[in-house]
Amino acid sequence: MKSTVSGKSGTWRNWAGNVTARPAREVTPASVDELSAAVRRAAEDGLRVKAVGTGHSFTAAAATDGVLIRPQLLTGIRRIDRDNGTVTVEAGTPLRRLNLALAREGLSLTNMGDIMEQTVSGATSTGTHGTGRDSASIAAQITGLELVTADGSVLACSEKENPDVFAAARIGIGALGIITAITFSVEPLFLLSAREEPMSFDEVTGSFDELFTENEHFEFYWFPHTGNCNTKRNNRSVGPEKPVGTVRGLYEDEFLSNGVFQAANYVGRAVPATIPSIARISSRALSARTYTDIPYKVFTSPRRVRFTEMEYAVPRAALVETLRELKAMVDRSPLRISFPVEVRTAPADDITLSTASGRDSAYIAVHMFRGTPYQAYFTAAERIFTAHGGRPHWGKVHTRDAEYFAGAYPRFGEFTALRDRLDPERRFGNDYLRRILGD
Repeated sequence: MKSTVSGKSGTWRNWAGNVTARPAREVTPASVDELSAAVRRAAEDGLRVKAVGTGHSFTAAAATDGVLIRPQLLTGIRRIDRDNGTVTVEAGTPLRRLNLALAREGLSLTNMGDIMEQTVSGATSTGTHGTGRDSASIAAQITGLELVTADGSVLACSEKENPDVFAAARIGIGALGIITAITFSVEPLFLLSAREEPMSFDEVTGSFDELFTENEHFEFYWFPHTGNCNTKRNNRSVGPEKPVGTVRGLYEDEFLSNGVFQAANYVGRAVPATIPSIARISSRALSARTYTDIPYKVFTSPRRVRFTEMEYAVPRAALVETLRELKAMVDRSPLRISFPVEVRTAPADDITLSTASGRDSAYIAVHMFRGTPYQAYFTAAERIFTAHGGRPHWGKVHTRDAEYFAGAYPRFGEFTALRDRLDPERRFGNDYLRRILGD
C-alpha cells in the first residue's frame, strides 16, 4: 500500500470548528519509513510538519501551514505480550478500535476518558484522562513508544531506552516528534459497576472527600443556574454483567443526553433568557440507575452535541473551594450557561508536562454549545482556575503562555531543553507551540 500525497492545500478544521488551517500539502503514510521520508522531504522544502488525528483538540496544537500528516493508514495492533501485560498499537488507531480489539482478546486498559473518537497518539499527546482515585490518564499507562524525530530517524523510548525522551514524549503535545507506535500496559478484562444518581451541589461538595475516597472512579456534573448535580461512581465488580437495557440506553443516552439536549441548546442559543429554565429541567431529566459492564462500555459514552471546552487541573485539595467560587461567579453574572460543568480526578504521575505531574489533581471542565460566544465565561472561569495554580488541558481552550507554564510546571525547563535537542529548527513547531513553550 502506498502513501498518498495531496498537492492541494485544502482547509483542515477541528471537531469543534473553532480552529482551521491550510497546509501546503497532506501526506498519508502507510509505513514508518514513509513517514520518515515525508519528514525529511519537508525539511528539504523548508516546511514544518504536524500530525493530526481526529481533530478533537480545541486548541491549534495540530494546525500547520506546512505538511499535514494524516495517520489513518498507521493503524492496528502490532503485538500483544500477555506475559508482560502490554499491547503495542500503531499511532493512528482510534481508541474505539483499540478498545473493541482488546475486549475480543479478553484485555482492557485500566482507565480511559469518556469518549473513544480520538486516535491513541492524539489522545495521549494532549493528556486525555478519565477519572480515578488510583489510576491515572491514558498516557500514564504507556510503557513504551516509537517516535520519528526532526531528522527523520526513529527513536524507541521506554524507562530503559531513551528514558529522558520517554518521560516527556508520553504527553509531548506534538513538539518532540511524530509518534508512530505506543505500547500500553493492559490487564485481563474486568467488570465495572456504575451507579449514577442526582445529588445537590451542596451535598456533593460537602462530602467530596468521602465520595472520592470510597470510589475507584468518581465524577460529577454540576448544572449552572441550579443547585443540582448528576454523580457517577464506577467500581470493580465480580458480576454478574448487567448492561443498560437497549431501550433505556437509547432513551437516556441518545434521546435525552444527545437529541433533546441538542434541541435545548439550540433554543438556548437563540433565546439565552430561557437557559436557566432549561438547565433546571435538564438537571432533573436523568433518573438514578446502576449497571455492570466491561470497562469501555462504562467509562465512555456517545457525545454528539458539539461544543467548545476549557478544562483546568487544580490541586485536588483545592477543588471544592475552586468550584464554589465558579458557582458564585456564575450566580452573580449575566452569563447564561447551557452546558454542565464536569468534575473528575487523577492521582499524581511522573510525566514531565502532565497536568497531574507531581500532584494529586482534580479537573474542572467548562463548556459552551458550538456557535455560542464563550470568551466571557471562559475568561472569568480561567481567572478562578489560575488563582488556584491551575494547569490547562493541552488540547482545550486556554490563554496561558510559556511564562505561566514555567511557573506551573517544576520540570518545564527539562521539556524545553529536550525539545531544543530533538527539534532545534522547530520542524514540528507552530504558533500554538510557540506560545506555550516559547521559541
